[in-house]
Amino acid sequence: MDILRFAGLLAMTLLAATAARAEFGSVEIAPVAEALTFARAEGGDGPSLILVSSYVNGTVSGIDVTEALGTDDPVDAYRSHGYDVLAALTGAIVSVPLAELSLPARLTASHIAVGTNFPEHAEEATVTDGPFLFPKEVVPTRFNAEIPAGDALLDYEVELCFVVLEAIDPGAPPARAGLMLCNDVTDRAALMRHVDPNDVTSGKGFTTGKSAPGFLPVGNLFVIPRDLRAFAAAVELRLYRNGELKQSARQSEAIWDFDELLRQTKARESTIWAYDGRMVGLPLVDGRVPARTALLAGTPDGTIFKGIDKSAMALGAWDWIAGGWDQPVTAHVVERQIAKERAAKRYLQPGERVRIAVGFLGEIDSTIAP
Repeated sequence: MDILRFAGLLAMTLLAATAARAEFGSVEIAPVAEALTFARAEGGDGPSLILVSSYVNGTVSGIDVTEALGTDDPVDAYRSHGYDVLAALTGAIVSVPLAELSLPARLTASHIAVGTNFPEHAEEATVTDGPFLFPKEVVPTRFNAEIPAGDALLDYEVELCFVVLEAIDPGAPPARAGLMLCNDVTDRAALMRHVDPNDVTSGKGFTTGKSAPGFLPVGNLFVIPRDLRAFAAAVELRLYRNGELKQSARQSEAIWDFDELLRQTKARESTIWAYDGRMVGLPLVDGRVPARTALLAGTPDGTIFKGIDKSAMALGAWDWIAGGWDQPVTAHVVERQIAKERAAKRYLQPGERVRIAVGFLGEIDSTIAP
């Protein structure tokens, strides 16, 4: 590694450590020499695209580049003008309250997700042979959208999302991609009911457990780093439940990085999963990942789900022995676990608040709705 690259990595690490200590409503913004940071705002004159220079006390400030670039979308802006032109833009500074920010980019509704990509999360989830991929089929929602609870065992998962800027061959990773925050919201009841307990890493059932409406709130900033891999590795993910820190890890701790996620996508080009009465695959069109597709890069440990406990196993086995032969033992075990969790109310309940704040990448601020 040359001295300039090492110095850049060190600077990113120190900046990430500083940003991680920020209070909610204030996030460190990378200088344009290191990353382009965009926000989209909904105003009286229509949507606008802001090249962000500061994010302090609940206000995002920067240059409104909508008119100059002829678009309110950062993916279009980058594809039309390139990094250096965008980094050189100047103009009057505008300020926008966080409440006026919308989705940070136009995104697809089919995404690529990875399970157990952080070793300690694999351990807490009792999965020993991951990571593995699966499709997540859901329309993203804005950073402050409510998450519907319904009758789900609702769980959180903070993740870094890579966003494809133009259609790519997954066997040839691009130099750049966009970055944003995601909460890979999960209904653990639906997931446990549909997973293959004998082959969890097949990904069976994960699309069903993770694709309900509202199950993909994304961050309020869209970031295009100059050096994607160094920038992503330095990201420190943090998630809070009702103000209490529950998840914290550096992206560099993940097993598969961006390039490997794409290689694994290529390897599963012909794999399909059952979802909502149909079969779905990873979002590939003519062998390419479409522009605006998100790759959810995995969550650290600290989720609510910790596997199935021994008491549920014992009671489920008894239910089967006592005459429940119309279903496999595993189905009885799952129902015992679900019933226990509903009674304990350990999972997210209406009125609770899940907040994600990550240096350089912004925030997600979600309230659980009935």
